[in-house]
Amino acid sequence: MLSAQSLFQEILDDDASFRLFCSIAASGEAQGGWENGRIAALVPASQRDLAPRIVRHGADEDKHGRIFNALLKKRGLSPVDVPPETDYTMLLERQGIGLAHEQLKRDEPLSEQDVITYLAHSRVTEQRASEQMRLLLKHFADHPELGRAVKMISNDEDNHLAYCHEELLRFARAGHGRLIQRILRESAHAEIRVYRDVSLAVMADMGAILHWSRAKSALLAAGIHAVYAYERLIGWRRMVTLEPPARRDALGGAAPAEPEFA
Repeated sequence: MLSAQSLFQEILDDDASFRLFCSIAASGEAQGGWENGRIAALVPASQRDLAPRIVRHGADEDKHGRIFNALLKKRGLSPVDVPPETDYTMLLERQGIGLAHEQLKRDEPLSEQDVITYLAHSRVTEQRASEQMRLLLKHFADHPELGRAVKMISNDEDNHLAYCHEELLRFARAGHGRLIQRILRESAHAEIRVYRDVSLAVMADMGAILHWSRAKSALLAAGIHAVYAYERLIGWRRMVTLEPPARRDALGGAAPAEPEFA
């Protein structure tokens, strides 16, 4: 039976597919860490109180990258280059979503609208990350190799999502509600397209590594297209709602100590 658990277990059991999976994940997390670090450094004076939370967000992303690399090292594997068609972060940037790396490389303060753009983009992508990690948590929380990493990363992603809700609601109360909703909708529609394209690319690469049959590959591709059709029709709405989070000030205070995964 083809299920999310059996599919991921197959990827996990093979060194080459596991290597690609962890390399893609580590690369994306490292990019997120760099972006948050630059945004924290460039936050306008009016939003300096937000900087420590952005720093914490970036530190968590960097930590996740190190965790995936440590999982590779534990198996005696090294990262591989990430195929461009699977680079979720950069593909979103090419769609004009979020803040461009060229802008972040300049030492020019961001505007308040830039900060809102960053938070709205993060609210959408953290929704995806939170859902993906909860799926892994459901099936692999007790796995001897992945369990601790999945629990930690899932908790962090839930914190990031709560933080985005809280800060965007603060900006909405300050009169930016229409801007926030426009950016959220644009980000959500772009994200679901990129997620579909990246999912198809990753599954094609995994299929080549694991020698999947044409029938299995076609079935997985059909499933990805079905998810996209649902998200395009109605699923995108979950990415644009804003609600007071159960976790308040989720990124306040110091980050917890990082455990050893190597």
